[in-house]
Amino acid sequence: IDEIDSIAPKRDEVTAETERRVVAQLLALMDGLEGRGKVVVIGATNRPNALDPALRRPGRFDREIEMGIPNKEGRLQILQIHTRGMPLDDDVDLDKLASMTHGYVGADLAALTREAAMRSLRKVLPTMDLEAESIPTEVLNGLSTRMEDFMDAYREMQPSTLREVLVESPNVKWEEIGGLEKPKQELMESVEWPLKYSALYRHMNATPPKGLLLYGPPGTGKTLLAKAVASESEANFISVKGPEFLSKWVGESEKAVRETFRKARQAAPCVIFLDEIDAIAPVRGTSSDSGVTERVISQLLTEMDGLESLHNVVVIAATNRPDIIDPALLRPGRFDRMVYIGPPDLAARKEIMRIHTKGKPLDDDVDLDKLASKMENYTGAEISAVCNEAVMLAIRDYVLEGSGLDEEKMKGRKVGMKYFEAAMENVVPMTENEIRRYEKLSPNSMYR
Repeated sequence: IDEIDSIAPKRDEVTAETERRVVAQLLALMDGLEGRGKVVVIGATNRPNALDPALRRPGRFDREIEMGIPNKEGRLQILQIHTRGMPLDDDVDLDKLASMTHGYVGADLAALTREAAMRSLRKVLPTMDLEAESIPTEVLNGLSTRMEDFMDAYREMQPSTLREVLVESPNVKWEEIGGLEKPKQELMESVEWPLKYSALYRHMNATPPKGLLLYGPPGTGKTLLAKAVASESEANFISVKGPEFLSKWVGESEKAVRETFRKARQAAPCVIFLDEIDAIAPVRGTSSDSGVTERVISQLLTEMDGLESLHNVVVIAATNRPDIIDPALLRPGRFDRMVYIGPPDLAARKEIMRIHTKGKPLDDDVDLDKLASKMENYTGAEISAVCNEAVMLAIRDYVLEGSGLDEEKMKGRKVGMKYFEAAMENVVPMTENEIRRYEKLSPNSMYR
């Protein structure tokens, strides 16, 4: 009986009398199966908790077999089965694909191989004569699916367990983030290393941190760091903005937290990124709402350090108000590490300038080192804004000159030093006092 939850839901939750009678009839028939000869009933469902509990006792459904998400070995076997009849190129590494496809079930892996094959077909379609009665043998023999086809298909797919939640596949590399060497190291040790060197962690009997709290002034790159760690570790990435958890219906906010963690466990290894966590986890007893934030905090506390362990799930939270976060969340075992992310130093500012001016037509008089030394107290976001503003000012001058869309004139236009200096006047950095205030905010910070 497939989708058995549709004919045997919990009787106290259904309103129609017919459904109750169907469940009662099924219970009576299954109890009387002894006199029915060799009859075995197999039910299938993906919502076992929606079934009537009377069905789930010995004598009716005696055994419950969970068909879980396959591990790496299981994924490799499934990939081998689905690629058995495919002409694979020598560079295809199924082992690597199996280790990358965390949280994928059999149907996802079948779709991945099918999509990779379709991509290799699309490349040869333009060379084929579609009017011909048959495809020439040499074309068929030349067909093969390459690793790049699998990688392209992989980038566009996401595991079916995570279809309901917002799953980003960030494409941010460590080298795209200027400075922040210490926070980068903290994140690599907490997220990337336990996945890449899991055997070493097991040998050392080490427990990697469960949670990291990134705090600091706005625009210093907290969200960017979280994206980079998910991208570099090849873990699944669930991004949740703090206010998204809050609902006007009683119980819905806690359910949203619970569901997010449940899906992360299913798709482990997974990074949950809670942006603006101060919106959902302020100090208890201070809010004037109906207690919804207190219930959300309680749910967060139990999810992060409850009976159900967070195996291969790391929670990264970001805030610029660490002083108002509930202290129960900030103890070891929940947010083990607190990483202060301040404005970049001179070397980091130079690096950020180089990253944000890459590909822009700069004039010879532009001295990035000199500009970086003038940008004391500018955050990464503000430096990015200065670079964009300088380009916008150059575009404004070009358009007002009335040069039109002459390609030669456009190619000759460059962004000079004067535009950067004018942009710096438009983008105001934080004051020294504001930065000091953030540094003092550290709630019992272990790392500074």
